[in-house]
Amino acid sequence: MTRILGIDPGSRKTGFGIIELDGQKIKHVINGRLMVGDGDFPDRLGQIFKGLTDIIQRYQPDMMAIEKVFLHKNPDSALKLGQARGAAICAGVSQNLPVHEYTATQIKKAVVGNGHAKKEQVQYMMSVILSLPEMPDEDAADALACAMTHANHAPVDGKINSKLPAGMRTSRRGGRYGR
Repeated sequence: MTRILGIDPGSRKTGFGIIELDGQKIKHVINGRLMVGDGDFPDRLGQIFKGLTDIIQRYQPDMMAIEKVFLHKNPDSALKLGQARGAAICAGVSQNLPVHEYTATQIKKAVVGNGHAKKEQVQYMMSVILSLPEMPDEDAADALACAMTHANHAPVDGKINSKLPAGMRTSRRGGRYGR
């Protein structure tokens, strides 16, 4: 079995999600978000690092997938997001995890079938594919989607996991994503 930790970085809230692969079966392990609030920025980065390190030590993922930074209209926001992403990457690297990166467009295309999908569509697809009892919040859904993207596009146990779960195939036929 292989566990993948997905991260949706943010300077105030960082989404995380862990999935487990057993052959072609994908199982949800945990998802949530680290709320680091409005304190001093260096303290928030430390909280991201410590929180993700704790999650990694507790759930023992084998690898990490993280969303790449996209350009914001506000340069200050882009810099803060990049630094939050750096804190998350450092948490993974400090625990000897291989870290893989995907753009938001790659992630949305992998799980919804449309690289410009809305957040609600990603939330819905994650709840369907992983048979979650309730819809995950946006940050956790994005993190789970990042982990799912890695599961379907990168070598796991030496092989590319090319068979998509049934829920993912439905999205490519233009299935409905909202309620």
